Amino acid sequence: MSEPAAASAYTKDNPFNALVLENRLLNGPGSAKETRHFVVGMAGSGLHYKAGDSLGVFPSNRPEEVAEILSALGASGNEPVMLPKAAGPVALRDALASRLALAGPTRRMVETLASRASDPAEKAKLDGLLVPESKDLLAGWLHEREFIDLLAEFPSARLQPQELVDHMRRLMPRLYSIASSPRVHPHEIHLTVAVARYRTNGRDRVGVCTTFLADRVTVGETPTPVFVSHSHFGPPEEGAVDSIMVGPGTGIAPFRAFLQDRAASGARGRNWLFFGDQKRATDFLYEEDWALWKAQGVLTRIDTAFSRDQLVKVYVQDRMRENAGELWAWIRAGAHFYVCGDAKRMAKDVDVALHDVIAGQGGMSPAEAADYVKVMKKEKRYQRDVY
Repeated sequence: MSEPAAASAYTKDNPFNALVLENRLLNGPGSAKETRHFVVGMAGSGLHYKAGDSLGVFPSNRPEEVAEILSALGASGNEPVMLPKAAGPVALRDALASRLALAGPTRRMVETLASRASDPAEKAKLDGLLVPESKDLLAGWLHEREFIDLLAEFPSARLQPQELVDHMRRLMPRLYSIASSPRVHPHEIHLTVAVARYRTNGRDRVGVCTTFLADRVTVGETPTPVFVSHSHFGPPEEGAVDSIMVGPGTGIAPFRAFLQDRAASGARGRNWLFFGDQKRATDFLYEEDWALWKAQGVLTRIDTAFSRDQLVKVYVQDRMRENAGELWAWIRAGAHFYVCGDAKRMAKDVDVALHDVIAGQGGMSPAEAADYVKVMKKEKRYQRDVY
């Protein structure tokens, strides 16, 4: 991939209508999770990607949710509404289907409903949520609700279609780490997606884009608007450099791409993978790939942490600490260290473990270990793709 690729006509502002060629469940029967492998066909797009990049996907909302909002408004869906940056009026149904987020109502929506409510009980409840001392209560209350909840709970507050859409945010594309290498799949992009399904306020909810891909896209048929988002995250440019990869859950995606890429390019550097999930029997994502690369010598080491397979939960950072001496030997010899996945907890816990390993094994104070990690980041030997 040394030659600079010509720019494609397709961008975030002008996405390519791709077809999903494969939709496969990765978890085994009895898993508490629904993780899917998608293959997105990119032939004819002119789009190029590299290991470490992400694919942006523009979803549409569930038709039943759109219908429920139209019913609550007493609208046909044909009403014209104006949206920011739109060239002209858009039919309400189209705006709700693919332009606007149906979740995330804010205090401003509550204020508007309070000003419109004609039922005294509804008005009193809304006013009660808006008093200063109810600030935390309101935040928690809104967190449990989407726009349809508010329309259903306060039917006396009649809104015009334009009034509703003025309170809604744009439906944004979602970015997914690419799980394939262009050296192996130049005309395809593979994704590893955890499908979100949950309940709040007595209603079934879904992740908009994860269920768009899982449920609403028909394999080989449904045009799916996508674009490539380029990243500074990527395997070592020098093939002789070692690579340590920490990717629990769907954080494994880019490391499947890294190993495909390193195997295809003949990189001689060693590769060490840390993977974690709930149960080995049902959640060992891409187990066959790791076994094959291990047999071929591409994957030097793999350490797994399946949190629910024993009484005490074990995570990837625990495996790092258990292998502290060897981990430090790799890092001291120049290995690159990569983390992908959950930013809220996992990435922070892994970062703490990395500092502890460097301090403990390198005979450094916490401040010296922190300085060492800063140098690793500066030299791009410590890279994170977290979300």
